[in-house]
Amino acid sequence: MPDVLPACLDISSLNQAYRIGRLTPSALVDVLARRLDAAPDRKIWITRLSIEAMLAYARALDTRSPDELPLYGIPFAIKDNIDLAGVPTTAACPAFGYLPERSAFAVERLIEAGAIPVGKTNLDQFATGLVGVRSPYGACRNSFDPDYIAGGSSSGSAVAVATGLVSFALGTDTAGSGRVPAAFNNLVGVKPTRGLVSASGVVPACRSLDCVSLFALTAADAERVLRVLSVYDAADPYARKGAERPAWPEFPAGFRVGVPAADQLEFFGDEEAERLFRNVVEDIVELGGRPVTIDFQPFAEAARLLYEGPWVAERYRVVRDLLARDPGAVLPVTREIIGAGAAMRAADAWGAFYRLRELKRATEMVWDRIDVLLTPTAGTIYRIAEIEADPIRLNSRLGYYTNFMNLLDLAAVAVPAGFRGNGLPFGVTLCAPAFSDALLLGLARFRAAARPHPLGAGGQLPSPSRPSVEVAAPGYARVAVCGAHLSGLPLNPLLTRRGGRLVRATCTAPCYRLYALPDGKRPGLVRDSGGAAIDVEIWELPLTEFGGFVAEIPPPLGIGTLELADGAKVQGFLCEAHAVENARDITEYGGWLAYLTRPS
Repeated sequence: MPDVLPACLDISSLNQAYRIGRLTPSALVDVLARRLDAAPDRKIWITRLSIEAMLAYARALDTRSPDELPLYGIPFAIKDNIDLAGVPTTAACPAFGYLPERSAFAVERLIEAGAIPVGKTNLDQFATGLVGVRSPYGACRNSFDPDYIAGGSSSGSAVAVATGLVSFALGTDTAGSGRVPAAFNNLVGVKPTRGLVSASGVVPACRSLDCVSLFALTAADAERVLRVLSVYDAADPYARKGAERPAWPEFPAGFRVGVPAADQLEFFGDEEAERLFRNVVEDIVELGGRPVTIDFQPFAEAARLLYEGPWVAERYRVVRDLLARDPGAVLPVTREIIGAGAAMRAADAWGAFYRLRELKRATEMVWDRIDVLLTPTAGTIYRIAEIEADPIRLNSRLGYYTNFMNLLDLAAVAVPAGFRGNGLPFGVTLCAPAFSDALLLGLARFRAAARPHPLGAGGQLPSPSRPSVEVAAPGYARVAVCGAHLSGLPLNPLLTRRGGRLVRATCTAPCYRLYALPDGKRPGLVRDSGGAAIDVEIWELPLTEFGGFVAEIPPPLGIGTLELADGAKVQGFLCEAHAVENARDITEYGGWLAYLTRPS
């Protein structure tokens, strides 16, 4: 079978191909294996799965439908400090490697959602670096120009997405490892709120700060993957539950964008990066935003604490035994950085903790004046030879706009923002306080719709966005159900007896609350800006049956317009607000079925 896949494997394109029957997961694996074999050696992979192993995942989908699984047949890569069952985890240090019996919690969620793992990707050893060259498996090369760095530490993950070898990839992000490679490879990079995505099964860098991050070709793809990953893991002591800050329903006029004062911006002599950043600020104004100059000093000081404070001792703790047993197993530059943690004293650590609290309080005042903070993702980019000649100083420059994020408990999304004259991409980052992930991705999606950009390194333009209204087959009407009409529940026959057919399972936009009504038999769905995404099923009913079905719905329930997670609108079940005043709020369960099957 010839390579009929698009140059970049955006999820929307693959999903459409599956739905119309032009592609199957097994066919995708067959074509993708040949694309992988023919790809230039950019030092992306540490371990690639065999075609037989990938086909085993693909064939498990044969009896399923694209409508059942949100990531049906979507290929993805895994940074090699994240476990995939039966495949070695090395953290780019062969002497440290081990064979996990179980996949990381995040990887399990993706596979359960239908995604197909392709392999384990190269990284800066022990996720220590923003450059992607500190690996015994070779320096990972930029997807646009092999003389330049790919960014790190999640280098291989980013290049695999940008070069059309996978649709998305997992990275980790402690100091910027999920954002800098996105900027250098023209991708969307998501550094979620700390604890939003489980870190169970991840080799830690700084366990108290680490985030599992993701790279995608579009903000819409990133939203889809993050919904799958955002599952609370009670086994992860750093996992968190929190109220998601709701996304705006549209790009809001007058939204306030913080921009560092001009004398606090650093581009390290890169005039093109400076020009491109100015262009983005001007573009924000054209889209209706209002730039607000902020004092960046407390953010920058917090960034310096990451490698000058006690968090280096966290890194040292991970490899302490290996350094004592076989120091030569760790690369010299990595050993120099991490080894400094051995001399950290408790009194110095507490001093750094106190200073961080002071800086966090200073930055909190900034958020009273702005909705999001906009910065370059990195002030410049370097050739591999330049980094090898001056590895620590130049690497530290790349963290100027990234190192503070996890220390200050912020969420961030890195997005493409144009190209230099030499063809290398430039990127910017939007960040906001914890649990602003949906808001930031919404802004990224709205900006991309207004200013489309090529995907990855393939030059491919994004697929047309999903229609704003759910379109039913001729002669049918669509309805979203969220309670007893769901598949397998008591009222589902009211749909099937009328000729109803399931279109797909999905979820609402994160702006609804779900209540268990006093009769105990039904839930009530109410729109609430402080709500969450709720599981629903989309059904089609013949138009001749739709009116009769609606007439059977007893108050306080009724049919209104629901907003889905992908932005589409559909008719669906809603509840009158007065009816939930004494009802139990079950939003935390994410759906009626999850509530019914909760542990007793």
